[in-house]
Amino acid sequence: MIHELSMPALSSTMEMGKIVAWLKKPGDRVEKGENILVVESDKADMDVESFHSGILASILIPAGESAPVGAPIALIAETEAELAEAQERAKALSKGAAPAATPSAASVPTVQRPTPAPAASPPSTPPSGSDGAGSQRILASPRAKKLAESLGVDLRTVRGSGPGGRIVAEDVERAAAQAASPRVAAPSSVAPPPVSAPLGEVVPLSTLQAAVVRNMNASLGVPVFHVGYTITTDSLDQLYQQVKPKGVTLTALLVKAVALTLEKHPLLNASYTENGIHYKADINIAVAVAMEDGGLITPVLRQANRVDLYELSRRWKDLVERARRKQLQPEEYTSGTFTLSNLGMFGVDRFDAILPPNQGAILAIGAARPTVVATPERAIAIRSQMQVNLTCDHRVIYGAHAAAFLQDLAQLLEQKVGSLTL
Repeated sequence: MIHELSMPALSSTMEMGKIVAWLKKPGDRVEKGENILVVESDKADMDVESFHSGILASILIPAGESAPVGAPIALIAETEAELAEAQERAKALSKGAAPAATPSAASVPTVQRPTPAPAASPPSTPPSGSDGAGSQRILASPRAKKLAESLGVDLRTVRGSGPGGRIVAEDVERAAAQAASPRVAAPSSVAPPPVSAPLGEVVPLSTLQAAVVRNMNASLGVPVFHVGYTITTDSLDQLYQQVKPKGVTLTALLVKAVALTLEKHPLLNASYTENGIHYKADINIAVAVAMEDGGLITPVLRQANRVDLYELSRRWKDLVERARRKQLQPEEYTSGTFTLSNLGMFGVDRFDAILPPNQGAILAIGAARPTVVATPERAIAIRSQMQVNLTCDHRVIYGAHAAAFLQDLAQLLEQKVGSLTL
């Protein structure tokens, strides 16, 4: 019997999948439950298993190319005697017309189960950085290729740590650091450095970028409004300097403050549905993170109101590191109930954030700056202040609700910031 492998749906929003690497080549034996390829879904690279044993007869979609969900991507023959028939069928499929199935070669879809792709290169047969199908083509992310060119690193000498031996930016930086010292520091985990653009060319959207486009287009149909607030951050800055040596990040502090405030304002954690307002059982804070190959992803700190500050920081560091390697599972970036977007590290004063799907609000955070202010005693003083801007779904949240939330958030950060460490 010949089994047809189709492009799996690795998330509810996935429409197209890009094959990052084949972990087997035509003629290789495939066992049931064995990882056979790596697929790039909307925002992660996932290993895909086969639920059938046999011989990989033909690869219809090579590494680096994309296919719609459900489209055939390879054929597996159960026996060697069926290889020739499978290869003929592959030729017909590549022309867009499959031959009629016979009793000895029925078309049985193979069921795949996605699992997170391992950080280390799983196959030992293909050379490091190859495409996993016997080719010597360098398997590297676009960011890694551009970085290697700018740093003068020969990719043929770099061992990839991504799925299928794929070379990622971190591998190039590691190789460059070993070749010369001192060397430029690795890019921040929060936002990658700008890269040179291929001027005059049209670069197709990555799977991640296409997913962001779909989400943003969907948001256009939502009636939203914006409410801004100025928060004095002197107390927050002092607390951050105290806990920073213990591994606490500013992101964790802001997430914790927002989560505790949402406990008092469950409507800000709710979302609109056709049947009414959905009040979420948990407070899961998503935080926008820029990706090295373009687009963004929103790793989620689940139940942030119940997790202590130090554990939140550890979880955030792990989420960002795995997001950079495209190792997040779908529930780790799709389960947010409220989102933070922070551009303060770029010196941005204020901005409007676009509402994510299935959420009622998103908070845009600007940079904290020394500001001359008038005190309640009618004196002049310098305070550190930051601008925040809340985008709300007006079908769920009204202006008074948004204002009350921001007022309580400001009071927490200005007067009760010590409670974040409890």
